Amino acid sequence: MFEHDDDIVERMIRQLRRPVSLDPGLAARVMGEIAAPAHPGKKRRWAWLAAAAAVLGAVVIAHPWTRGSGTSTAAFQFVLVAPRATHVELVGDFNDWDPARSPMRTAQGVWATVVPLAPGRYRYAFLVNGVEWRADPGAPAAKDDEFDTPSSVVTVGGRGS
Repeated sequence: MFEHDDDIVERMIRQLRRPVSLDPGLAARVMGEIAAPAHPGKKRRWAWLAAAAAVLGAVVIAHPWTRGSGTSTAAFQFVLVAPRATHVELVGDFNDWDPARSPMRTAQGVWATVVPLAPGRYRYAFLVNGVEWRADPGAPAAKDDEFDTPSSVVTVGGRGS
């Protein structure tokens, strides 16, 4: 029923894992521009420097040097049967409990979404119609909920699990 979602997630993961190629001399040129004395009237240098800093920042955020370091994500499908619900969102540690980040789709009252998760332990719940918190009936209950709301726990293993 949700194979199409799995295909989309896999394509997104493959696209995000593609290496980013940069000019090897970029860092040296940026540092040279920073160290160079200021020249009044040369505003184009600042524009180039800002663009280089943006590219460098994007590389730092993407951190391609960690690829292949053993950290991997696995696509997890979360499902809730709620035939009377008008909308359901998945909230948890993995999306900062933000309902807008993991909306769920329905097929005749069966709500589902796929979320890539790195190894770790995550608490989560379903938010039904924007007001009702529900634990996952097919998963262990989270015992350490400081807000006294129903939630569940999923543990994603690392290598070999």
